[in-house]
Amino acid sequence: MLQALPLILLLLASAVVVVVACRLVRLPPILGYLIVGALVGPHALSWVADDRATHYVAEFGIVFLLFSVGLEFSLPKLRAMRRAVFGLGFAQVAATTVLGAVALQVAGLGWQLGLVLGGALAMSSTAIVSKMLAERGELASPHGRDAMGILLFQDLAVVAFLIVIPSLNAEGAALAVALGLAALKAAAALGVVLYAGQRPMRWWFGVVARQRSRELFTLNLLLVTLGLAAITEVAGLSLELGAFLAGMLIAETEYRYQVEEDIAPFRDVLLGLFFVTVGMALDLAVVTANLGWVLALLVVLVAAKLALIVLLARAFGSPPATALRTGLILAQAGELALVMLALAAQNRILDGAVHQVVLAAMVVSMLAAPVMIQYIEPIVRRLTAGDWLARAAQLTAIATQSMARQEHVIVCGYGRSGQNLARLLDAEEIAYVALDNDPHRVREASGAGASVVYGDAGRRETLMAAGLAKARAVVVTFADVPLALKILHQVQTLRPDVPIVVRTVDDTELDRLLKAGATEVVPEVLEGSLMLASHSLLLLGVPLNRVLARIRAIREERYSLFRGFFHGATDAADAAENLQPRLKSVVIAERAAAIGRTLAELGIEGLVEVSGVRRRGVRSTRPTPDWRFESGDIVVLLGRPEDLAIAEGRLLDG
Repeated sequence: MLQALPLILLLLASAVVVVVACRLVRLPPILGYLIVGALVGPHALSWVADDRATHYVAEFGIVFLLFSVGLEFSLPKLRAMRRAVFGLGFAQVAATTVLGAVALQVAGLGWQLGLVLGGALAMSSTAIVSKMLAERGELASPHGRDAMGILLFQDLAVVAFLIVIPSLNAEGAALAVALGLAALKAAAALGVVLYAGQRPMRWWFGVVARQRSRELFTLNLLLVTLGLAAITEVAGLSLELGAFLAGMLIAETEYRYQVEEDIAPFRDVLLGLFFVTVGMALDLAVVTANLGWVLALLVVLVAAKLALIVLLARAFGSPPATALRTGLILAQAGELALVMLALAAQNRILDGAVHQVVLAAMVVSMLAAPVMIQYIEPIVRRLTAGDWLARAAQLTAIATQSMARQEHVIVCGYGRSGQNLARLLDAEEIAYVALDNDPHRVREASGAGASVVYGDAGRRETLMAAGLAKARAVVVTFADVPLALKILHQVQTLRPDVPIVVRTVDDTELDRLLKAGATEVVPEVLEGSLMLASHSLLLLGVPLNRVLARIRAIREERYSLFRGFFHGATDAADAAENLQPRLKSVVIAERAAAIGRTLAELGIEGLVEVSGVRRRGVRSTRPTPDWRFESGDIVVLLGRPEDLAIAEGRLLDG
């Protein structure tokens, strides 16, 4: 243990420093782990031995990665995205794999190696793509849906590759027998688990959940995941397949989201260690000696994959601009490709030099991916003149809808909240134009007579086409803070006088949205609490006019009475992310620094809000700046965790 402790501390310190650096420059943490491995591994500083024990622990990271992949494969989701998943996704993986196998067979390196490299090159990074699409608000866009569908099939295909790769080092008839046996075992495992395991799994998780123990639920989750992984390994398959099957089983139960939350810490830590070991395999001396091959493969990887995805997307009916965006998003390699390369190297299908060149090219492509995605729009505008025509047609459709309207409301988003608002506006005979970027929803709603058009509300030209110059108000109905801030910026630039109402989930970003120009911010959680309280007060006999006055006062004070809450054990996730201001009680003990001093002297007013002081059991009151504290006072503070800690220190220690 004493020998292992310095190694663990070294890996933790290196990972923390590099991952923080990656986040500062907005790069995925995966790349930070790869860099750590390359630096501390046996081919660089040699601080960490590349031994079996390290790889065995890292293998658990792959297990939890494949478990998470399995959780994504709910059957309703696959059915809803069948065109993108089983059409476009299957075509992309199959074409890339076949082309790789044929090319390397012609080059004399064998179709087995070509199958591995073609399959690995077919993979893209789910972590990078999903994160950046979410940040850009493009998950629901046509290219976002196509990209996510292809990624889903890639995740499914990697399971097949993990079954096949260990059998590829056989030859002749033995290879055919090994592949056939692996396929039969996998089919049997799938059949038994998915058809016979659904009902017992749901029943067992129900038994565990009814005990209302978070620890027991997590232990059971680990048991199921690692137990199924062990069963498939004993059956001659891989640990990863069992973990994937466990994820698929749980995905069809009502416990899926709780499982995702509980498994995340184990998955992320162990997966980080796996990527460190991948980086350790990177021999910088070999990469430098073969730098020309690395760059050549990088160019071929990105260009060929981009061209193939664009052609396939066009063949499946996507417009040129959408096809190009999808190709640019998915042109890089992915984390699952690194899993495949590691498995191929373990089974001696890849030799040292080829492994190093391919691994280096993939890592560099992942480094370049965020930059490429960031500059998609300028690239698409330059390469697809037709996209301007499509955009012009879209703006014309929006302008046609808003042309006859004066003093109307622009409703950004036509989901459930947007549709309910539109119904009330119709009832009051107030004109509106709704903007939504879901073509299916727009088609269904406009066909039923709703005044909704397809368009991105975050774009200046879309808002102008919707009649912002003559609009009466703008309402943002979706709880997407980055996109809401983008809309606020555009409206403030074009029409700073128009009132804007913004919906949010809670009060976390309330002040930021108000500062950005929102006239009113409606936090769902606080409004729900307000309605709950008003109904309760009416049932308790409080007169209606007093309840209405109380509600109006709370809204006028920007929900100050409701800001923050006392956190408990069930709010651990929010506490970890420091997302919300919270309340904290501080008891002024004997000899505390605050005794006899005023709020102004302590200097905590600008740091946190003192929402009340309770003295000798008397009801809490909001103190004035000249309030002097006494021993035994209970001070209620409102603020973020780090500020609360500083304020508590000033109250108690000075």
